[in-house]
Amino acid sequence: MAGISSLWSNAEGGSESARRLPIVYFSKHLLWLDWEHMAETTKELGFDGLDVTVRDGGHVEPARVREDLPKVAKIVREAGLEIPMITAGIVDVNSPDAEAIIRTAAEVGISRYRWGWFSWSDDKKVPDLSNFSATIERPSGLLINVPDRLAQLKKRVARLAALNERYKVCAMYHNHSGDMVGASVWDLWLLIKDFDPRWVSSNFDIGHATVEGGLNGWVNSTRLMAPFMRGVAIKDFKWGKNAKGDWEPLWCPLGEGMVNFPAYFAMLKEAKFSGPVQLHTEYPLGGVENGARTLTMDKAQILATVRKDLNTLKGWMRQAQLI
Repeated sequence: MAGISSLWSNAEGGSESARRLPIVYFSKHLLWLDWEHMAETTKELGFDGLDVTVRDGGHVEPARVREDLPKVAKIVREAGLEIPMITAGIVDVNSPDAEAIIRTAAEVGISRYRWGWFSWSDDKKVPDLSNFSATIERPSGLLINVPDRLAQLKKRVARLAALNERYKVCAMYHNHSGDMVGASVWDLWLLIKDFDPRWVSSNFDIGHATVEGGLNGWVNSTRLMAPFMRGVAIKDFKWGKNAKGDWEPLWCPLGEGMVNFPAYFAMLKEAKFSGPVQLHTEYPLGGVENGARTLTMDKAQILATVRKDLNTLKGWMRQAQLI
């Protein structure tokens, strides 16, 4: 990897000694708590901040963003935490309340939001192949004209980039595994490579990138997207069979799965990455993995498990000299 650091330098990175990567918790996993207890619990667990959900069913409902996001931001900051980003349901400028969310984020000093994702077709009849099984009848309409679809989507990205620039807020596209745009990562690069990464960028999920990237594909995906990363999401998985006997990625506690975190964080170090590091607990954990408001596991056990993940994450980041 030597010799490519200059290509990877994050525009917001600054000097190496001045960078500090805040570790934040995704508030989807704290929907069982109100705003005050969400902030208190996050602080007690040892996080630096929160990635607050501003979407339907989240801690802030989009229709109430003007009233409620300033209140949440004040509570989070008074608890001694940062709020460097929010997760919004914004796909493009036509998403409900998109401009209100972006404008309010800017007004309360939040410079990033996690961007929603695109589908390969606007046709709802196109089959989802993420769980396709050869044992069932083969669906029709499998083929999509990929270059044409990306060209269509790029126009929507351009309009979103212009809106973000107006308010000086950055959208970070989150790559997911499965049948959606950005899963392969190169398709996301094609969408955003010609735009200023201050306004449209990547929220790189190494777990999903490893699902799609296998043995070494995630390495090239990281190399490709590093100049555009303004945030990174952390989760681990291993392949297993579900109740139907189909293979699928099974999310698990950090260090129990297949993601090569030491190598990944070494790459982030070389890339001079600067941005929020978001911990996600997507594995079975009493309902918090799905954003449940009523839990099926002892709260103390849940928090102990989250704290263990956080300590594991901090250990890898210290090893890479990122904190």
